[in-house]
Amino acid sequence: MKTIVYKITDPRGIHARPAGQLVKLISGFKSKCEMGKDDNLVDGKRLLAVMKLAIQQGEDMTLKFDGPDEEEAAAAAEKFLQENL
Repeated sequence: MKTIVYKITDPRGIHARPAGQLVKLISGFKSKCEMGKDDNLVDGKRLLAVMKLAIQQGEDMTLKFDGPDEEEAAAAAEKFLQENL
């Protein structure tokens, strides 16, 4: 299992466009992804679930990957987060 913790820097937090792009990116991998804040983790491949997290600027977001391509999925997600959120 590969885990990433990323502090959101976008003033709008996780909003529709980057959330949709992140879900699309993660959905391209075979590994399971759970994402959330605190102890509230949801399926990272479901856009509405990710949007309901309402993660704001300055909050930590956790992504947990588990599966055959977890390293690649985590690296791609981390790069996306750094560039977009």
